[in-house]
Amino acid sequence: MTGAQQKSVPVTVGTASKKDFPVQVRAIGTVEAFSTVTIKTLVAGQITKVAFREGQDVKRGDLLFEIDPVPFQVALQVAEATLAKDVALKENAEKEVKRYALLIEKDLIPRQQYDQVIANLGALEATVQADAAQVEQSRVKLGYCYLRSPIDGRTGDLSVNRGNIVKENDTKLLVINQITPIYVTFSVPEQRLAEIRRNQAEGNLAVEAVLPGGGGDPIGGSLDFISNEVDKTTGTIQLKGKFANADRRLWPGQFVNVSLTLAVRRDAVFVPSQAIQTGQEGRYVFVIKQDLTAEMRPVTAGPSLGGDTVIEQGVQAGEQVVTDGQLGLVPGSKVDVKSPEAVREKAS
Repeated sequence: MTGAQQKSVPVTVGTASKKDFPVQVRAIGTVEAFSTVTIKTLVAGQITKVAFREGQDVKRGDLLFEIDPVPFQVALQVAEATLAKDVALKENAEKEVKRYALLIEKDLIPRQQYDQVIANLGALEATVQADAAQVEQSRVKLGYCYLRSPIDGRTGDLSVNRGNIVKENDTKLLVINQITPIYVTFSVPEQRLAEIRRNQAEGNLAVEAVLPGGGGDPIGGSLDFISNEVDKTTGTIQLKGKFANADRRLWPGQFVNVSLTLAVRRDAVFVPSQAIQTGQEGRYVFVIKQDLTAEMRPVTAGPSLGGDTVIEQGVQAGEQVVTDGQLGLVPGSKVDVKSPEAVREKAS
């Protein structure tokens, strides 16, 4: 039976189109806090106030804890009193030096006695300096009674409550995570390192994070960090993307799907992915000619984007390709372009 006598095969078609194609590296990433601070006390004492709630957002400088300041206030008062006493002694010694200077000029006292007065003044000056340092140290320790947040961030679990006794630099009181901005850490094969560095030299590289399980639209960021060494055990290198995270969709500890865009190929030819078939001689598509016959054409397929695949060679933009019904086709078959529903009904 000739091609003209053959019965038309119902098929659905798609049109090859041109569009820009992002060259991407995909990986699984982990969300990490931009910075993490562990709050510990620098003085020992009893916690008299907890000034925040667990899970609360805090600003840099906000009061977190208060440790009983009374012992440190007393120590500061003692240090200030000692300083005042020694300052008075030093001032009296200065007056003595002036009096003895007049006496030594008139040769009324031994030189040794004058030298002793000078030495006493020097000792008192050193004592006053030490007292001033002690006052400053006591003032600093009093300041340590008021623990304030060093960063903008979000508080975690409270490790100790009001009334507990804490030791100096021993007890972890709280962990604060900065989550705006935030990092996403991921690893890529070391073979992509040269390409990544080459494209990064030309400008910032875009990073997108997608929450698993239908977490909404991709979240945009930029590549911020390339590790200084390759992991020898896995053959990968660690990268970090930085995200503004103003809406806080990213949270420390989450796993996300990451896409790193290295470049954009302009006017790449795309066809629907279901149009591409695989045979003994490689991959091919059926192209619909103007006389509504099918031409079997070998193609070189590239990466996929969504439901489309890049065709490196074999199809031109604007040509129609068969997307369903290929099983009933042979080269030269007549086709009858139908809706997808009609083709499925015919096949069943």
